[in-house]
Amino acid sequence: MTRMVKCVKLGIEAEGLDAPPFPGPKGQEIFEKVSKQAWQQWLSKQTMLINEYKLASFDPKARAFLAEERRKFLFEGNTDMPEGYVPPKS
Repeated sequence: MTRMVKCVKLGIEAEGLDAPPFPGPKGQEIFEKVSKQAWQQWLSKQTMLINEYKLASFDPKARAFLAEERRKFLFEGNTDMPEGYVPPKS
């Protein structure tokens, strides 16, 4: 059965994630409040941030930066792009 959530990012009732995206209270909060669609949007933005800023996933500063950006994106409606970001040409 599909699990529905009231998505904090999209402001609608939408299909929820199948499981928390990672362990701990933050993962649980995302599981309870963020839809699959919004999570996919975040993953796309996260990839762009990693590429744009040349972040290393093992770097604690990079991880903290991404956690902060994730919180702003999912829970505060912040969709700012990095300074100087140019979207890829399709």
